[in-house]
Amino acid sequence: MSEVKIAAETRSEFGKGAARRIRRDNKVPGVLYGHGSDPVHLTLPGHELLLALRTSNVLIALDIDGKTNELAIPKSVQRDPIKGYLEHVDLQLVKRGEQVNVEVYVQTEGELAPGAFLLEHVLNALPVVAEATHIPESVTVSIAGLAAGDSILAKDITLPKGTTLDVDGETVVLQVLAAQAEESEGEAGEGDESAEA
Repeated sequence: MSEVKIAAETRSEFGKGAARRIRRDNKVPGVLYGHGSDPVHLTLPGHELLLALRTSNVLIALDIDGKTNELAIPKSVQRDPIKGYLEHVDLQLVKRGEQVNVEVYVQTEGELAPGAFLLEHVLNALPVVAEATHIPESVTVSIAGLAAGDSILAKDITLPKGTTLDVDGETVVLQVLAAQAEESEGEAGEGDESAEA
């Protein structure tokens, strides 16, 4: 679990105009909430935040106005759909030792059994409960030798110590399907003729 320090400033201006001005300065508007406290509206440095968010479930140590130090995890990140820059971020306040609900990416290793098989990721990320300062970046699952009809359930995945499932253990995470043979052109043509008649 990586921890990244970021200096943030509180902000008092709100609305689209204020958000545009913040983004023009290569900064990102954000909100810090949690633990029953009032939300704190922040301005964060765009480049540093973008680099931090490359790590999934990153723990951010916020230095707010040089006075307050808080730990947070990203809960919602809004990006411009075309240019990809950060538009807004919601951060959840956490404390060391606190259990938090997060999703960790499911990575696979190994090769499927020989044959025409497809691996379907039913869940790309696995919901888990983990200690805020020890959130795993991902979990790795071996798919070696799996064939059509095989699946991996949530309970089959080995989680790091201190991390527990936050989903039913019988939930299918990965499954192997037989590749569908494409319909031959002759069959497709016959179907079209009957539709015209």
